[in-house]
Amino acid sequence: MTDYLQTTRTAYDTVAADYAELLRDHLAGSTWDRAVLGAYTELVQAAGGGRVAEIGCGPGRITEHLHRLGLDIHGVDLSPEMVAVARKWYPHLDFHVGEMPGLSIEDGALAGVVAWYSIIHTPRERLPEIFADFHRIMAPGGHLLVAFQVGDEVRHIEHAYGHDISCDAYRLSPEKITEQLGEAKFSVVSTLVREPSEEFESTQQAYLIARKQ
Repeated sequence: MTDYLQTTRTAYDTVAADYAELLRDHLAGSTWDRAVLGAYTELVQAAGGGRVAEIGCGPGRITEHLHRLGLDIHGVDLSPEMVAVARKWYPHLDFHVGEMPGLSIEDGALAGVVAWYSIIHTPRERLPEIFADFHRIMAPGGHLLVAFQVGDEVRHIEHAYGHDISCDAYRLSPEKITEQLGEAKFSVVSTLVREPSEEFESTQQAYLIARKQ
């Protein structure tokens, strides 16, 4: 396991319980998040449906929301502690430990992939590998959803959710992510950039939906 994956896993193992509790009901007050997830669900269903994976699912709150919207979805996360929380809270869904790239999912097996703020700890130069792996595991015409904070800086996080940790978080350019997705043979069909909410955020937030060519 590479250094950045190990530090990210350790950080999320450390904060898992408190992170999950704090964000458990966050979607209820997040109109744009719900709107994007709803639109994504409709695109997957309109394309014929099928199995979807949330990669970097954390404690499973987005996986559960998409399940309630009607998707056949399971979750994968780097952190065993996050997966343990997800399995406890949502025992009717499947959650597994896994890392990206190198997902243990068969080629072309999925109708969709959701990466909800899960690419933000990946060094920018490694993102093409991630997107190539997403392309590999998706069927033609499948839909990818990625969400991330907008910017060009790297933040080193030393304290979060009441714990001392150490990991990096990358803010990303929607234009650059669109370019990299194109190189991975995805076509971006929707881009939404919204202003930060006053309560939780300090930068713009981006949501991109892309279709596998």
